[in-house]
Amino acid sequence: MKWILNVFITVFFFNYGFAQVKTFTNPLLSSGADPWVIYQNGYYYYTNSMGDRLILRKTSNMADLKNAEQKTIWMPPPNAGYSKELWAPELHFIDHKWYMYFAADDGSNNNHRIFVLENDSSDPMAGTWTLKGKVGDATNKWAIDASVFENKGQHYLIWAGWEGDENGQQNIYIAKMKNPWTLEGQRVKISTPTLDWEKYGDLHDANNPPHVNVNEGPEMLKHRDKLFLVYSASGCWTDYYVLGMLTASANSDLLDPASWKKSPQPVFKQSLENGVYAPGHNSFFKSPDGKEDWILYHANSQPGLGCGKYRSPRMQKFSWNKDGSPNFGVPVKEGVETMAPSGSPTN
Repeated sequence: MKWILNVFITVFFFNYGFAQVKTFTNPLLSSGADPWVIYQNGYYYYTNSMGDRLILRKTSNMADLKNAEQKTIWMPPPNAGYSKELWAPELHFIDHKWYMYFAADDGSNNNHRIFVLENDSSDPMAGTWTLKGKVGDATNKWAIDASVFENKGQHYLIWAGWEGDENGQQNIYIAKMKNPWTLEGQRVKISTPTLDWEKYGDLHDANNPPHVNVNEGPEMLKHRDKLFLVYSASGCWTDYYVLGMLTASANSDLLDPASWKKSPQPVFKQSLENGVYAPGHNSFFKSPDGKEDWILYHANSQPGLGCGKYRSPRMQKFSWNKDGSPNFGVPVKEGVETMAPSGSPTN
């Protein structure tokens, strides 16, 4: 009978005691715009915009991000074309190597371009990061917010860019990749801001915004036979920064703009009731056990805070609609205790 009692005690504490799943509250950090995370070999590797350097955090539990190991993996040299305004870094694992994509300039926003670093270590917190160079198409136009995804064995780069050389509006472009640092062929514009909710630019007058047209921060979400390109729209300095979405079949020609259908309404926006403003520039990840889908995004805690240091990273679980499209719900209120992603370790 003693062994039965021991088994009972073990099962009890495993389910209700020492192994109880941890909880968390948003925001995950006090500050951190353009959050990105990737899961590899039991660890989440997280980064966000720092402006003057590139950092990584490593943790096995996203609910415990604030206590994650942190390291500056790269500092740009002074007086280079990529020394200033390092924005929206993303870490990707391609062909058994790590690549960090980021946008940077020489101090003038007009010169923002996309660059990439390479590291052949199995752990991106170790090894040496080497600048592979600028990643762009032949037009060499203004570009930020690069992301990489794979479909049918082909890698693609998606990013936000200008049509010309002046800041008129930001569009979403796509191009095939020859390798992780080289594009193949021409860029193709697959989204341009045409709807009212993509054009807010005045923080104080939502009913009469000036001519500010923004599509940026594209991120790919794959589900079944569909590709969902989720992007940020309107000025990040407004409370009306939102997430929009393009949908394409995984079997379609992704370089054909007609393959992408834009949702008529935002798929994620501010919640006055929950006190969450300007949610945007997101990424996606799965729980450690692979059973849950989560969105990671930044937002402001009060209206009128703009797109500076007050933006903080938050995460929440999302579901899927009957038609297979994602349902992100409403931004969760700060301080609400939430269950950690399923399968998260407790130590």
